[in-house]
Amino acid sequence: MARKAVVARERKRAKLVAKYAELRKELKAEGRWDELDKLPRNSNPIRLHNRCQLTGRPKGYMRDFGICRVVFRKMANEGKIPGVRKASW
Repeated sequence: MARKAVVARERKRAKLVAKYAELRKELKAEGRWDELDKLPRNSNPIRLHNRCQLTGRPKGYMRDFGICRVVFRKMANEGKIPGVRKASW
């Protein structure tokens, strides 16, 4: 499980990205790069990193489900993810 501080930092970045998204879009469209530079660095969506919603694990993230592979496998085996089951042929 990821440290709570790292997960909290990531949430804080996500809030900043949402807050400045419209303004960043306008400034980019108008080509006002000097004003864009003055916005907070963490308001750039590039700085976001996908993390598991349950554990905060940064690696092995599955976009379709929003969780890491470890949690996905555990939940799939328990039947907690609809439409997913272990393959057999």
